[in-house]
Amino acid sequence: MSLTVTMLQEPISTTEARHALRQVLRAIGDDPDREGLLDTPDRVIRSWAELFSGYNENPADILKTTFGDVEGYDEMVLLKDIPFQSTCEHHMLPFIGKAHVAYLPGERVVGLSKLARLVECFARRLQIQERLTREVAKAIMTHLQPAGCGVVIEAAHGCMSCRGIKKEGATMVTSTLEGDFKNPATRAEFLSLIRA
Repeated sequence: MSLTVTMLQEPISTTEARHALRQVLRAIGDDPDREGLLDTPDRVIRSWAELFSGYNENPADILKTTFGDVEGYDEMVLLKDIPFQSTCEHHMLPFIGKAHVAYLPGERVVGLSKLARLVECFARRLQIQERLTREVAKAIMTHLQPAGCGVVIEAAHGCMSCRGIKKEGATMVTSTLEGDFKNPATRAEFLSLIRA
């Protein structure tokens, strides 16, 4: 088992991660040697490998397979209600929601599942919702080169519901519009379609 994350710093060993997690258990006031916590560091390492797997994904690879036989289709392509889970970088608590991703194709389109995979790629990293929204849009513009794109993300944040202000049910909405999506008519069409 290992938590290998391709980041700017060198990865630490599983042994070092296990030791650090035992220290965290001590810091919160529990005994890492009690029966119920003996395997907790290893469980956390395995869960983090999954939760933060987006660091090992490359958006260019996700969006590289495109299709050109679209018979001149130049209208909006929208995948809405994409469920995702991410982790807030400020408190390392989950935020859970849905993403709506649309673009106006240039000469090529991408398979629909790739849009969901792109959201997952960026959501499976330590995040803030604003950056997540922006990263998805930027990747679409860079790798698909559409006439424009729009991304709206709605999410409930654990740092709002289970600590601090404790306001369960509050939802944050973020959006990024690029290219032709900045046109008021295209923007209105996009927003009306995700509410339909």
